Amino acid sequence: MHVTANAKKFIDLEEKYGAHNYHPLPLVLSRGEGCYLWDVDGRKYFDFLSAYSAVNQGHCHPKIVAALIEQAGQLCLTSRAFYNDALGPYEKYIHDYFGYDKMLPMNSGAEAVETALKLARKWGYLKKGIPENKALIIGCEGNFHGRTITIVSLSTDPDARADYGPYTPGIEVIPYNDASALEKVLKEKGDRVAAFLVEPIQGEAGVNVPDEGYLKACYDLCKAQDVLFIADEVQTGIGRTGKMLCCDHEGVRPDIVILGKALSGGVLPVSAVLADDEIMLTVQPGQHGSTFGGFPLACRVATAALEVVKEEKLAERAEALGRIFREEMSQIKSPMIRQIRGKGLLNAVVIEPHEGKEAWDVCLKMAENGLLAKPTHGHIIRFAPPLVITESELREAIAIIRDSIKAME
Repeated sequence: MHVTANAKKFIDLEEKYGAHNYHPLPLVLSRGEGCYLWDVDGRKYFDFLSAYSAVNQGHCHPKIVAALIEQAGQLCLTSRAFYNDALGPYEKYIHDYFGYDKMLPMNSGAEAVETALKLARKWGYLKKGIPENKALIIGCEGNFHGRTITIVSLSTDPDARADYGPYTPGIEVIPYNDASALEKVLKEKGDRVAAFLVEPIQGEAGVNVPDEGYLKACYDLCKAQDVLFIADEVQTGIGRTGKMLCCDHEGVRPDIVILGKALSGGVLPVSAVLADDEIMLTVQPGQHGSTFGGFPLACRVATAALEVVKEEKLAERAEALGRIFREEMSQIKSPMIRQIRGKGLLNAVVIEPHEGKEAWDVCLKMAENGLLAKPTHGHIIRFAPPLVITESELREAIAIIRDSIKAME
């Protein structure tokens, strides 16, 4: 892929002055609108990553940006040392929207996951009666919940985990999409288990969609053993999979819901943890918090972002367009396509290497042809455009994907 001199100067700056903890595609973006991005040389692309599903509402959605600008001219930050006139209305809006008694506002998805784990442990000791420092959290192989020490202690990904020990105790990991594995550990240790943490679809693992009924089976097992069911909906929530929450596909109401990414439409880092009073009120003043969590700017932006999802029926759009995407992709005959999977507009293609060409090469060719996506775990390409994409735009993008894969053969 050709890198222009204009782009190279920005890439070189990052290489020289920034940490080397990412490996981006070699292009430099400068503008976004809807489902499109433009680079510093004015080249236009379809965005099929959506900042890992953070821009479900599309880049720079005018309603969300207007809310940001209006609030930024009034009050940005107070800390939680004082009340402000944006947080209460936002909390009520979230209550009405998702139906949980309370929400706890944070910033990043990882912070929200940590918050959920702290709530689960606190509940386990104060409500369930688990002996002090004996609480267990159960996670799943192949998970991705963030990058903190505790979260990588849950991870089975060597890149995420290696050389960060010693790891947080009180964690057990079982196979994903295997309710019997959860049943086994709950039978053996259920009296000490505070919570089961699960992604309804494992996004970073390559859009690993579990069997139908898996989430409900796990939820029922948790209820039978007085264990909290925690759904990490940071990537799958806010309409991405064709429902407001991915758990809605199986009629599961998690005890704790973790939201982030598209909660702000990609405009600010905004996350939240939702739970009912029995869980949320175990945390008292001084026991958890965040300087920026629930800051006025975030409250106004997140409210606008959620309004857009409902007003523009983005979950329904994701459901319909996702079916078209998978149907059209299944018509492509190529030795490089091993599997197509997904739900709503969270999809992936598993690439079979062919004559030395791999998923990375396909992504470079797609970028050359005007579409951006990124491999995960080497051989899987995730396709997740903003939910505002139209059917005609989607079909145009599918043609680019098809031509790019065919060019690799």
